[in-house]
Amino acid sequence: MSPAHQISAGFLPLLDSAVLVAARELGFAADEGIDLVLTRENSWASIRDRLAVGHFNVAHMLAPMPIACNLGLTPLAARTIAPMALGLGGNAVTVSRDLWDEMLAQDAASDFDPRSTGAALAAVVVHRKAAGGSPLRFGVVHPHSGHNYELRYWFAACGVDPDRDIEIIIVPPSFMADALGARRIDGYCVGEPWNTAAVAKGVGRIVTTKARIWRSSPEKVLGVAAEWAEAEPEALSALLRALYRAAAWSGDSGNHGELAELMAGPAYVDCPVEWLKPALSGLIQTGDGGEVVTPDFFVPHAKAATFPWKSHALWFYSQMARWGQIEANPANEAIARETYRPDLYRQALRDVGVALPGANAKVEGALVTETPVGSAGASLILGPDGFFDGAVFDPDRVGDYIQGQLLAEPKA
Repeated sequence: MSPAHQISAGFLPLLDSAVLVAARELGFAADEGIDLVLTRENSWASIRDRLAVGHFNVAHMLAPMPIACNLGLTPLAARTIAPMALGLGGNAVTVSRDLWDEMLAQDAASDFDPRSTGAALAAVVVHRKAAGGSPLRFGVVHPHSGHNYELRYWFAACGVDPDRDIEIIIVPPSFMADALGARRIDGYCVGEPWNTAAVAKGVGRIVTTKARIWRSSPEKVLGVAAEWAEAEPEALSALLRALYRAAAWSGDSGNHGELAELMAGPAYVDCPVEWLKPALSGLIQTGDGGEVVTPDFFVPHAKAATFPWKSHALWFYSQMARWGQIEANPANEAIARETYRPDLYRQALRDVGVALPGANAKVEGALVTETPVGSAGASLILGPDGFFDGAVFDPDRVGDYIQGQLLAEPKA
């Protein structure tokens, strides 16, 4: 029997495309009557633009990117929605061996503590500036990425001005380790396996992770062309169900060996399978012979990992405003808020008997332990969601949050 829906999806070679890959390869999409056609791209700009012009119906997409599209920050600016997240965490910050040696001399800790490593980096920045040296150069994958905003957040909270003290450039994810090895950059923030790649090649040292900067936060979402979603609501619901089941399978530790083998294949990430195992196991190789146990490094399913929280969207919007990409005003805030669509997520899963959050947003940074919450369906536990500096983001007071950040000047 032919599938009821053919859905085209773009993705980048990253571990956090696993939910899409598992949905296709393990039959979750087929079970929902979907022929899921996956196309690999090498840059986020290509993913964004091909979705905008109709080459893709949906895409593995940077979590802030649909918001940027709807705010008119992109060349084609097609209406895009995010009815599902594709997991929590998944990226890290890696620096060159030379920079790590400088940070060690400034008492950087080896356990991914962002306060210690950030303070050491700030001291290196001050020392280089005093010596008349050139600023450090860091790579991120796109201006409208969690990588960019979280790297900047980390820098600023540690006293480093990311616009004056550091140079930030755009590098495709799979090029990061080679750019580091070629000394084109001093560090970067990227998803796996491209941090582990630098460790494996002996050119980099992982210094902190997304899960340590902002716990239980999204890195990628399912970006969906709004016109297609409106024209094909049944197909979208079927896809969300398939992806939910794929996420549940991907989150089961008993499946991680098979998942790593699948993702390492030439059609997907195309890398040694050993590069994918650390993020799945939470045993992150640092690059100096040690490893740091990071159980929430990448969470595909647990702790409402696929729920599109509006508070996540609004935090990303707050960073767009903080760093001058967009004007902070009620109209733009409303656009950001409406980009993430938990209503469509609930609609697709309401008859499946799964735990669904009862709220659309939450105060980010308020949960310090695993916490049972009210939900539709089975019981639901959310993970700690704190920012490393102890800040709290209230989605009902976005303007105050932005203003507070603008008043906080880095000191390096």
